[in-house]
Amino acid sequence: MFSRNVNKSQTGSFSRSRRDTRTKSSFREHAVSKNRHDRSHRKAPAEESSPLSKYASLLFPNLTSQIVTLVVGREQRLFAAHEDVLCHSPYFQTALRSQFLDTTNKRISLPDEEPEIFSSVLEYLYKGDYYPRLVHNKRRNAWELETGDAGTGGVESTVYHHGVDGELLKDTVIYCTAEKYGLEELKKVALRKQGLQSGIQCSTILASARYAYANTPDTDSKLRAHYLALIIRSRSTFKRSGTMQLEMHAGGSQLFFDLFVALCNHVDDVASIA
Repeated sequence: MFSRNVNKSQTGSFSRSRRDTRTKSSFREHAVSKNRHDRSHRKAPAEESSPLSKYASLLFPNLTSQIVTLVVGREQRLFAAHEDVLCHSPYFQTALRSQFLDTTNKRISLPDEEPEIFSSVLEYLYKGDYYPRLVHNKRRNAWELETGDAGTGGVESTVYHHGVDGELLKDTVIYCTAEKYGLEELKKVALRKQGLQSGIQCSTILASARYAYANTPDTDSKLRAHYLALIIRSRSTFKRSGTMQLEMHAGGSQLFFDLFVALCNHVDDVASIA
């Protein structure tokens, strides 16, 4: 969706996250256009570019509902979206239809969200995917993440989060945001994308795991299990990690007890095979 800053002097803190220096196009640049005829001439994504492309195609014919303004983050960045599109989320459906909003100027404030994450959520609601997209490799018959522009260069896998004052895995934050907004399919997309990431620092993995545990219910069996399996697979690296030792001394998370149980189960499985 399109966005702008309420106070231009406040843009500095977000720009330091290095997101604005990328050459990739932002979804906000492709937002609600007064001339929808131009959109019909853009190259449509291949149907196989995303497992949810059919989901997105169901939304485009309904871009006639009222525009809702969303004020996001500490910098109060402005986004705009169609009410019918937002209402695919139970969270926004409740907010728009239960609260006493001005029917001529609907406005929702989301001060705790990160603008970059919310932009990805909106991109998903309109397109069925978010950057970097999932693309299907026919030769390998496997899903991959698209690379940077012109097919070269990597794609930033982390995002600065003001709530933790540090870097987190972007897909983890999107998964937790999708949990909050009741977007089950987006959770699946985010989890699949995170499984394709590699070369992530131990400190980032542990910080993201803590965030996942703090922002998912105890009944979550997907994202939490992903982190447990990741740490076990990379146990030789984490065993040498000073960050892991500090995190365990700090405690305060269900993560490490779950990790202990998972390791015990792993050892039992190995012993039974032997």
